Amino acid sequence: MSDPTTPLVATPGQTIGPFFGYALPVAGGELLVPASHPGAVRLRGTVYDGHGDPVPDALLEIWQADAEGRASTAEGSLRRDPFEFTGFGRTPVDPAGRYTFTTVVPGATTPGRAPFVAMTVFARGLLDRLLTRVYLPLDEDALAADPFLAGVPEDRRHTLVATRDEHGFVFDVRLQGEDETVFLGHGSPA
Repeated sequence: MSDPTTPLVATPGQTIGPFFGYALPVAGGELLVPASHPGAVRLRGTVYDGHGDPVPDALLEIWQADAEGRASTAEGSLRRDPFEFTGFGRTPVDPAGRYTFTTVVPGATTPGRAPFVAMTVFARGLLDRLLTRVYLPLDEDALAADPFLAGVPEDRRHTLVATRDEHGFVFDVRLQGEDETVFLGHGSPA
């Protein structure tokens, strides 16, 4: 029996995963719209660890507004049909750390702000999820005027802006190290 005068020490937290592939992915979770949708674009990239190696067992979620900047109010975020855009996607990375979403270019939800895709990263070794934003390089003036981006140090802003390629947009997530993606703070237990 322990000494009752000895202070208690909290049990350390457990890391998340790597068990995402068993319960969280859903068929078609990476398709916010079908590839045949007239406004469909691909958002793809790779998740890298602090050494620059691909993370083979991460899971990504995105939330975004539709092309007119409206946040969806449709029930059932994983529901997929050609009439109701829910703005939510979830997909695991492949063994080389790569992911792909098929979606639409979001519109700005607030005048004077650049449109973005909100991204959540779950991966081995993380005690909590990581939140970031993905800005698309469509309007340099809107990016320069966006108050959120203006609050990010200038030498780090590029980690929040995707690049364009012949298939759509590329956004690599770097969990640590050189060019680490800017992650957003969120509520933590007191």
